[in-house]
Amino acid sequence: MITGDLLHVRPSDLTIRTLGQPRFDSPMTELIAGRRNSANYVRDTDQVLLDDTLETALRRGVPIDELPAFEPGGPRPRLYFDPAETRVGVVTCGGLCPGLNNVIRGLVVELTEHYGIDSIVGFRNGYRGLTEAGDKETVELTPAAVHDIHTKGGTVLGTSRGNQDPQEMVDTLVRRGISILFVIGGDGSLRGAQQLADVAADRGVELSVVGVPKTIDNDIPFIDHSFGFQTAFARAAESIRAAHTEAMSTPNGIGLVKLMGRHSGFIASYAALANHDVDFVLIPEVPFKLEGERGFLNQLRQRVARRGNAVVVVAEGAGQDLLQPTTGTDASGNRRLADIGQLLRDRITNHFERAGIETTLRYVDPGYAIRSVPANAPDGVYCIRLAQAAVHAALAGRTAMVVGRWHGRFVHVPISLATGSRNQVDPHGDLWLAVLEATGQPSSFS
Repeated sequence: MITGDLLHVRPSDLTIRTLGQPRFDSPMTELIAGRRNSANYVRDTDQVLLDDTLETALRRGVPIDELPAFEPGGPRPRLYFDPAETRVGVVTCGGLCPGLNNVIRGLVVELTEHYGIDSIVGFRNGYRGLTEAGDKETVELTPAAVHDIHTKGGTVLGTSRGNQDPQEMVDTLVRRGISILFVIGGDGSLRGAQQLADVAADRGVELSVVGVPKTIDNDIPFIDHSFGFQTAFARAAESIRAAHTEAMSTPNGIGLVKLMGRHSGFIASYAALANHDVDFVLIPEVPFKLEGERGFLNQLRQRVARRGNAVVVVAEGAGQDLLQPTTGTDASGNRRLADIGQLLRDRITNHFERAGIETTLRYVDPGYAIRSVPANAPDGVYCIRLAQAAVHAALAGRTAMVVGRWHGRFVHVPISLATGSRNQVDPHGDLWLAVLEATGQPSSFS
């Protein structure tokens, strides 16, 4: 579910900003020439419709050629930048996520091997590396330097949270002679990328800013899913399996697993579906009560009585209304969350003690262990294809946009659209219904 009504999205909302008319022939001609299928150059008239159902499209009441559609991703026959004269920058921002190194490697390989660009600068420690002070620690990214980084977790460029002055960052890019900047980051980082593109445009600087959206929570809208997500829920499923083993090993055992998901319960939902041992899933999109006949604690006690054990999965942003509100924000501007995992651990333990039932509760919080692992095979494929799409877009002069996949096609999405809402689990949608079916939990705890 995307926050907001898709019917309010207009064709103009999907328009991609360009730096100007293409001026140079693409060096990929030799690779693409003679191929008949999807490897051909992309035609801008080959639009990818926003709507995925006939009913939604018909409700707009407009002709087919006026339906909102994304610009397709892929190589173009003509480029805005001359690869022989182009210098590129790459920066990773925000929290860790599986696949960061894969994207960096994919960018470098595509730029060098297929476009002949041999000047690629890696800015260290996020946007701090684009300040005058941080600019001293840049690294040259070459195929040799990145040949095996995809086997490692984290990011070889380092990262940071927090804002920097966009004017100062553009100064750095101009001083370095950077024409293209790839920003690998989440919604806060992408808003920063939008500022960079805007400042450059206001100052008449020819700068393409292209984002590769990163969020382990899978909450960036208008893309099918974000990179690192598949790795995250696969590793989360392993933690659930361990919690289930612990729960089965003691009388009335309970495994409690807290997973990532500040506002969206995708990791919790998918990890539970990937693992068939989960009894309850609690996510931010579905409020719940603890006490009462139909409350969560009583339902949990009944499940343990029937099965002898239970496993509970909770997303970090779930149940915040049950906790004392926190104050302040982190360096990325996100509101600090209260710890729902500790609350559930204490309330579950107290509830069973009051009922006179002996139990053993194992609490697992694998968040940082999941964030730091290398990407698995499916994510590795997705990362390199995102990197390729980002390079094609930037060389063609696109800016203030991110690459993603929509209905299975790689597309260009304006940053303003990608950061203007949030992707969330629809409590009335088929994903949450699948979770309810798999766990057997009630549709609500009231």
